[in-house]
This record gives sequence, structure tokens and C-alpha cells, in this order.
Amino acid sequence: MDWNSFRFVDLFAGMGGIRLGFESVGGNCVFSSEFDEDACKTYEANFGERPSGDITKIDAKTIPDFDILLGGFPCQAFSIIGKKEGFANETCGTLFFEIERILKEKRPPAFMLENVRNLTAHDNGKTFIIIKEHLENLGYHVHAKVLNALDYGVPQKRERIVIVGFKDNVDFSFPNPVPESERTTLKDILEKEVDKKYYVRDAILESRIKRLRDKNYPKPYISHENMSGSITPHSYSSALRAGASANYLLINDVRRPTERELLRIQGFPESFKIVVSYGKIKKQTGNSVAVPVIKAVAREMLSALKKFSEKGGQADLKSTEFERLQISSTYGC
Repeated sequence: MDWNSFRFVDLFAGMGGIRLGFESVGGNCVFSSEFDEDACKTYEANFGERPSGDITKIDAKTIPDFDILLGGFPCQAFSIIGKKEGFANETCGTLFFEIERILKEKRPPAFMLENVRNLTAHDNGKTFIIIKEHLENLGYHVHAKVLNALDYGVPQKRERIVIVGFKDNVDFSFPNPVPESERTTLKDILEKEVDKKYYVRDAILESRIKRLRDKNYPKPYISHENMSGSITPHSYSSALRAGASANYLLINDVRRPTERELLRIQGFPESFKIVVSYGKIKKQTGNSVAVPVIKAVAREMLSALKKFSEKGGQADLKSTEFERLQISSTYGC
């Protein structure tokens, strides 16, 4: 197959961050699915198509053929782990099951999934073990690693697990971090003139400054409120969160990030259209991905697939076996 042009599906698509990453390496999206109506509005404005709705109601047979499945699936509790109700039931009631059933039906050459770092620790690691076993039982060679967006060019500490799988024993390695000299800084993404509506009330400002851990921290900085109530400044953003209060992250403790700054923190292009309210963009960026991380993973996946094809389907077994052992050591699988 010619991996210079490939087809992918974008499941749990959100505002389209994963799609941007794989379009950047020559991919063509042939199907997308998203449940949230507001996210669909943003997606349609930027990609010219409205995602199909609830994936649980979509027959996998009706999805066009594709080469790579992509999905930033929500992680729900595995309610029946340990009840010994059978392998087929271990993922029932969770949205991972939707990915599994589509992979089982369509059998694409590869997939890439993204989730919160805590997936590896959920239920003492059992959740991740079961997910990995289910993917391997479908015949996939599975690679997994926690990647930090801060290492790939955006000013945001956002650690997420990326799970990559191949039907063939492809020699794949996760991307190396970007050199610090090539990373976007907080100063690079901040707007110079900001409307007064983004500035906090004096009472909030006074409260934040009073609790600020380092009152001499150099500007610009972004601070966030810890569980203990103290305010910690950094030269980068902590992970954007969909459900945090409007004042969770403040720039120099005086104002909220603008919509465009939130998008920049996730590495979205300047051309990305904003068609919903501030609160909705905040939720969507909090649920989204750091685009440069996905781009880096996509490049490595395509490079590995092309090399595998050029070799006539012969993998470097020594390298893939080493990575398998490395994953097992990291996650106790």
C-alpha cells in the first residue's frame, strides 16, 4: 500500500485535534463521530463536515473502509472487572468497547488511541491491562507510552498516554522530544491587547496574589490553584481542563486566557475558527489534545509503516521485542 496517502476515521473527534495531526502527514478522513453538539459545531466550521453522532448507535459495517483508526476515547470505570463474567463482557458499558468492535469488524492496519495518564493506574492497573489484552487478542502489536505536551513544543504540561497498534510487527518507536530551542514559549502565544472582559475582579486578584507561592516569579506566567488552595506560577500552563472554574488558570494572576490563547496552548493553528462561546471553547480545548504531540506520533507511525512496506513486510524483530519488554516493564503488563 502507498502510505503517502491513507484513510483514517476520527472517533470521539471532539474539536478535531487528532484529525489535524494525521492530516499533516497526508491522511484523508473518511468518517468522524462525536456526541457533543457544540463540539460538532466547531468541527463542522473547521473541516466542512458534521461528525456522525453517538458512536454506540452506528453499525460498524456502514463505516467506510480505512487504514488507521483514531480515537481519544473517554475512560469510564470498568464496572465488571473481577466478576469473571467472561472476556466478551469485560469492556461492556465502556466506550473502549466501541473502538474494539469497530477494529474487530474493519481490521485496519493500524490505530492510535489517546487517553489520560491515569488510565495506567486505574483500578490498580487492571483497566489498562485489559485494554491492552483486548487489542492484542484482535491481532495487534501494541505500543504505549505517556507523552508530555511540554516536550513537543507547546507551553503546557499535559501528560497523556498514547496507545499505538499495528496488524503487522512494525518497527515503531515513539517520537523524541523537540529541542528546547524549537519549543513555543508562553511569551510567544500571549496576545498583546486583551479585552477587559477577561480580567478578574479586584477581590479575586487580591486573593490570588495573597496565596501566590512565589511573588517574585518572572512574568509572564500562568498560575493555577492547587488542591490545598495555594497558587503556583509556572512559565507554562498546567493541563487545560474541561470542567475547571473560569479562574482555574490565570495569566499573571490578572486575567483568564482568551479563546485564541487556549487554542495556542493546545497547538492549534491560527486559522482555526472559533464559532462558540468562551465557556464552550474552554470545555472543548480542555477535552482536546495537544496537536503537536499527535503530529509527532503520526510522523513516526507513517515512517514506520512506509519502512515496513519498503522492506516487503519484514520487521526488525529485535527492536520491536525490546519495545514490548519496555512497555511491560513500565506498566506491569
